[in-house]
Amino acid sequence: MINIGINPIAFSIGVFEVRWYGIMVVLAVVVVIIMALREAKRVGLAEEHIYNAGLWAIIGGVIVSRLLHVIDKWDYYMANPVQIVGFEGLTVYGAILGALLAILIYCWVKKISFWLIGDVAAPGAILGQAIGRIGCLINGCCYGLPTSLPWAVVYTYPGSYGPAEAVHPTQIYHLIWNLIGFGILWSLRRRLKPQGSLFLLYLALYAAGDLSIRFVREGGPFNFFGLQFFGLQQAQLIGIAILVVTVPWLIIRMWRARAQAPTTGGSGEVNRTERNRGA
Repeated sequence: MINIGINPIAFSIGVFEVRWYGIMVVLAVVVVIIMALREAKRVGLAEEHIYNAGLWAIIGGVIVSRLLHVIDKWDYYMANPVQIVGFEGLTVYGAILGALLAILIYCWVKKISFWLIGDVAAPGAILGQAIGRIGCLINGCCYGLPTSLPWAVVYTYPGSYGPAEAVHPTQIYHLIWNLIGFGILWSLRRRLKPQGSLFLLYLALYAAGDLSIRFVREGGPFNFFGLQFFGLQQAQLIGIAILVVTVPWLIIRMWRARAQAPTTGGSGEVNRTERNRGA
């Protein structure tokens, strides 16, 4: 067994506590922006779009992340409505979907390709999620089900959210899967066609990993107004929906791109003007 006795609070300034989780989230955002800026330069996208879309994504991500958490814990928040507004309880899928919606609106307003922004952000996004899982591991949240496996973790610090029994280190499972996903996306970022394919692959990779890992992760079945869906968690249902949409869409788009390749002069790089149009 692996004992984790780290204080989730990195330091305090008066009554204000700074948690390792918050530090890792900030670091993750910085990494996403740096990686996106690097990719934007490679494809000829103006840096201002990365900064502006990033701000929209943060705002949208926080709002929808909180919304999905409230829906998931609907009975509790109906009994405690004053706690609906807050930051104690956010969902990763809510952050992803909220960020996507915000960026989609930004691209529509600025008349630039959403697919281009998605491809530019995809590698950094999954790497940022890997970094965020380090914060989850220290914080003790998102822990797994009880297990006797030799790599099980036990939280020994009194202020940790993690249990004082041996559980699956699901945060590490997420971390490893996200790093694998980053390696795949980074290696394919110059080769995967058409535009937007890298982004769809990112969604599919993340959804597949998250769906699988949650079978050994603590969490109750999604219950919405008395309805349950085969005992699956809310995030698993979202993951299935994402896979149902993204996998066929990705296959069809790539098949069409290959079918059109002989009539469009091959699969060479399109110019920068074409990249900034919709695909």
